[in-house]
Amino acid sequence: MMSTLLIYTLKVALYLTAFYTVYSILLSRDTAYGRNRVFINGSLIASVILPLISFYTVKPHNIQFFGKLLSEVFIVADSGSSGSIMPLSIAEKTLYLTFFVYVAGICLVLLKIMADLINIGFLILRKRSSGSNIIFFNGFNTSGFSALGYIFINARLTPEESKEIIRHEQNHISQSHFPDIVFMEMIIALQWFNPVIYLFNRSLRAVHEFQADKECLSSGINVVSYQNLLLRQVFRTRVINLTNSFSNPSLIKKRMVMMTKKRTSAVANLKLVSVIPAAMVVSMAISAYREIPTPEKETDYVSLMPQQENLPEPEDIGNKPVKTEMKIQPVNKTETANHEEKDTRIVPPPPPQPPPRSKTESAGKSVSLLPMNENNDIKETPFVVVEEMPQYPGGDGALLQYIAQNTTYPDNAKNHNIQGRVIVRFCITAKGTVNQVSIIKGVSPELDKEAIRVVKTLPDFEPGRQGGKPVPVWYMVPITFTLK
Repeated sequence: MMSTLLIYTLKVALYLTAFYTVYSILLSRDTAYGRNRVFINGSLIASVILPLISFYTVKPHNIQFFGKLLSEVFIVADSGSSGSIMPLSIAEKTLYLTFFVYVAGICLVLLKIMADLINIGFLILRKRSSGSNIIFFNGFNTSGFSALGYIFINARLTPEESKEIIRHEQNHISQSHFPDIVFMEMIIALQWFNPVIYLFNRSLRAVHEFQADKECLSSGINVVSYQNLLLRQVFRTRVINLTNSFSNPSLIKKRMVMMTKKRTSAVANLKLVSVIPAAMVVSMAISAYREIPTPEKETDYVSLMPQQENLPEPEDIGNKPVKTEMKIQPVNKTETANHEEKDTRIVPPPPPQPPPRSKTESAGKSVSLLPMNENNDIKETPFVVVEEMPQYPGGDGALLQYIAQNTTYPDNAKNHNIQGRVIVRFCITAKGTVNQVSIIKGVSPELDKEAIRVVKTLPDFEPGRQGGKPVPVWYMVPITFTLK
């Protein structure tokens, strides 16, 4: 739960970073204030929603290996430890500490938001007059601000100054800027560690002021006198987080520049298209993908068999090369389990007359998928399937029972709820021993190690034979670890 929340939070931060990069480079200098406001709010909403979306793709476990595949072995254990308290690892301690710090930061930001709301609420209850949304106050080191549908004006201002500031703050209320600020503060609470969210907050407040200034100047106020009013108020202002403050010191310079800047053309709105590739890059980089394995084929192993109908008659072989086509023919699992030689035996063609040793001699033999050495010696190369497959004492059923009874579910894997299917490949040598044990598909170091351990302890087999001689043969066994 903790790790999931932290990962989600980091994904939100990455989306915010991508969107703000687009805004800062392409949009922030434009005078299309309404568009920029929509972009900022939309970026906040998209950054919260997009990390929750997973893209689904089919990714089958394509294991490029041929050999005898045994039936699946299931290792089932009770989840959790056996009563003892396991000490926390360094990674777990770090995770708990990070989560605690993150939640503590959220609580502090939310407490500050609540304090500002309570402060404004008390001011409304004490100072408001019936029939008016304008409240005059004393004591706050600010010229004026708006919040919760009310306009707050410092009583020390002259009537002329009050009139202009009221008009400015009325524009904030008419354009519903206060809900934007509240929503931004909620995102700041969730992303308090992310410097990008504070840049977004600054940009949103700037857009609000640009819009209010534009409406004031459009109503006929002289630009120079309006700028002088801003300058007179800038050095005696304390900004309250949840308000639109008329004389926010950090935005004065930008506001004065934007008042005289040439209006942006409608064509500039096409720059919004650039946010699509930015969002796609982040999505492809961090979104979760669900693997949907394709059904496994009902084959235990693969036989390489010559097509008998294409072989020449015995009497014609002596002076002609043998041409053999090879085809892959799966053998039914039930038939394999019964070891019926008529389904697994490869019938060689009649030997050439006289019997010269040539490359055609190997046409009637089971063929290893691995390359032969320079001397055409394949005795040490593991076979995929041979005329007589290796035999475990008691048969395949006893082999699977041995693996199931001797496999132990690792305690660490149980404690951390680690489950999955491990596929082990191993070779039955010409002496019947087990070697070349490796993992074809793993789950975790603990489960992989246990699967390798139990396979290495297998008793000796009756070795497989090809042409009457013992040869090495590949095997695979899936071991599924599951908790109940």
